Amino acid sequence: MAWSRRRRWALWLVGAAAAVVVLAVGGTFLYIHVISGPAPAPLGLKSAGSGTGSAGAGGSATAGESAATPVAGTWNIAKGSVVGYRVKEVLFGQNHVAVGRTSAITGHITISGTTVSAGTFTAAMATIKSDESERDVQFRGRIMDTSAYPTGTLALARPIALAPLPAPGVVKTYTVTAGLTLRGHTRTVTFPLSAERTSGEIELSGSIPVLFADWDIPNPSFTGFVTTQNHGVLEFLLKLARS
Repeated sequence: MAWSRRRRWALWLVGAAAAVVVLAVGGTFLYIHVISGPAPAPLGLKSAGSGTGSAGAGGSATAGESAATPVAGTWNIAKGSVVGYRVKEVLFGQNHVAVGRTSAITGHITISGTTVSAGTFTAAMATIKSDESERDVQFRGRIMDTSAYPTGTLALARPIALAPLPAPGVVKTYTVTAGLTLRGHTRTVTFPLSAERTSGEIELSGSIPVLFADWDIPNPSFTGFVTTQNHGVLEFLLKLARS
């Protein structure tokens, strides 16, 4: 009789454990795919025209357009600029893309003639927020240690030749080399940068792969239930107005 009771108790424990797993997985699926919804779309430019090339390929402005809308000068960060991260994570077997963003950005570019001669942008790391407060706590603490390293910076390392200038409304892509500083470490990165002239503004967009170990960033996995890849993406959409 005692053996029978122990067997029933063991079966009950197994059943209860299985129920917990089912509820956890089912609840996670419901939250990710129904309640939370899909992750925000990647940041980027949208335009009817396009052009590509780091050495001047793509659509170009006519002489009249170039003269009427000179680009030389200093252009500062304007309202509507956004920078953030995208990291793939797995929660109880469910794939999800974690996205955190901020608009607390400062910076500028300097254009001499038709060459970007300098540029630097700084983001306040503690202001980056996602849709999960627990993730944000981990990000500000163990992962990025924003009290010790409050900012992230992207600084142009080589000039960018813009000529021939694309017509207003045409998106053109350039290859950019810059220094990316995260968690107190600076590494050289090369990435495609999309640019567009609009009425009174210049808009820039890009994404930079970030291998966490290169910047001494701890893997974002936390709580024993959330695992992430060993890399993520820094993405940005910057709007610039002439100073």
